[in-house]
Amino acid sequence: MIWKPNVVVAAIVERDGKFLLVEEEADGQLVLNQPAGHLDEGESLLNAVVRETLEETAWHFEPEALLGVYRWPHPAKPLTYLRFAFTGRVTRHEPERRLDHGIARALWLTPEEIRAERARHRSPQVERCLDDYLAGQRHSLDLLKDLGELAAPAASRRSG
Repeated sequence: MIWKPNVVVAAIVERDGKFLLVEEEADGQLVLNQPAGHLDEGESLLNAVVRETLEETAWHFEPEALLGVYRWPHPAKPLTYLRFAFTGRVTRHEPERRLDHGIARALWLTPEEIRAERARHRSPQVERCLDDYLAGQRHSLDLLKDLGELAAPAASRRSG
């Protein structure tokens, strides 16, 4: 059996001193998390974080920087998550949009409110990403190299 980590993306969004989170069902409990989800086959990391944020919060997200890459082995399951966390801004809200299955609601919380709910965090990645964001950590999106289009025949790359 070949071991593979679960690749996920997350959006760290601050607006007016509050951060966008989701309250979602996980293992039969309502927990708090940044908008996050799995990378789909053939999808770039940036497209994944834009899609996941919209599906989970009904907010359109524009990534501006890579916050960090976080490895977290789940303590109770044979799973390891590799999280690519992005900072950015939301531009438009679709309040009538239905949220992803398992998402109870999207909400905006201050850092103090997030820390006060530590027992309800989906993983330790929630607070670590918050701390790194508040410490000013940012990396250029130029670090990401998506070679997906290089697999296309040379002729189709030239015509596009």
